[in-house]
Amino acid sequence: MEKIKIEPKEFWDDKKWAEKNYPDLQEKYPDKWVAIVDKKVAAAGKSLKNTELEAEHKTGVPKARIPVLFIEGEVNILFE
Repeated sequence: MEKIKIEPKEFWDDKKWAEKNYPDLQEKYPDKWVAIVDKKVAAAGKSLKNTELEAEHKTGVPKARIPVLFIEGEVNILFE
């Protein structure tokens, strides 16, 4: 039977921090991928893959343990 992989507490703490600080992240990183480590932005960019690799390289934390979120820019509402 395959084991269920559980992310460490730090992963969830960083993810919660990003969600709580989403408005600030929107101002600084619109339409970019943002990697969070230790409740700080470790890397940001247009490419998910490059953002993950940069964060892993800078922090030494494996990319599988780094929450990466896409930060939406301005919200567009379309009407017919």
